[in-house]
Amino acid sequence: MSVPKIVVHTDVFLDHLWGTRHPSVLRQAMSKFFCYTTVYQAIELFSLAKTEEEVKAIEDSMAAMKLMGLNPKNARKYGELISSNRKTNWWNILVAGLCLESRLPILTDRKKDFGGIKGLVIVPTKLIESGKSGEEFLRAAQRQN
Repeated sequence: MSVPKIVVHTDVFLDHLWGTRHPSVLRQAMSKFFCYTTVYQAIELFSLAKTEEEVKAIEDSMAAMKLMGLNPKNARKYGELISSNRKTNWWNILVAGLCLESRLPILTDRKKDFGGIKGLVIVPTKLIESGKSGEEFLRAAQRQN
């Protein structure tokens, strides 16, 4: 049996790094999924770091997951996504594009940041705390989208 996969968005990292939930949603997700994130989340997180300790904490939180980057051969698809989602921030469109390209859902409580992006499965963090298995969790998220 393969482990289900999910992309972790910036808000989940921020909650893990500076939040008060124990265990964090990120830790819970990592126990149920093979977690990915994107180069865009890494850039955003490192731009927020103010100390070397914060940089180290960010590096540590991403160490056990795969970091996805933009594949230049899909530039046309990304252009079409941007063109058809003019009200959505480009940064979020690029993140969504990587999720769509990889056929992976995104774990986030920022659903509004991805409004109108067809085909993107958005998984709210409250589902991860439900105690369901990774497979059950993804089925529930797909029903909500």
